[in-house]
Amino acid sequence: MRRPLCLFCAGALGVQLAGPAYYFGEYYAKPTIGDPLRPIEPEDILRANQMMYVASAFALAWGVAIRAFL
Repeated sequence: MRRPLCLFCAGALGVQLAGPAYYFGEYYAKPTIGDPLRPIEPEDILRANQMMYVASAFALAWGVAIRAFL
């Protein structure tokens, strides 16, 4: 099952997430999320955090604006 937030994050960063994995020694063939436009870097964690904070600020501003007009 693909999660919309993962799709957004992978697409915005231009990286490919998920894929096949081993859990407790067993192989699981899982689908990938996003396109591998570039390799994953450690800075991607900071970029994802920044995206989360910006999205949260927009959601807060939107909520306050709606509340002010009700």
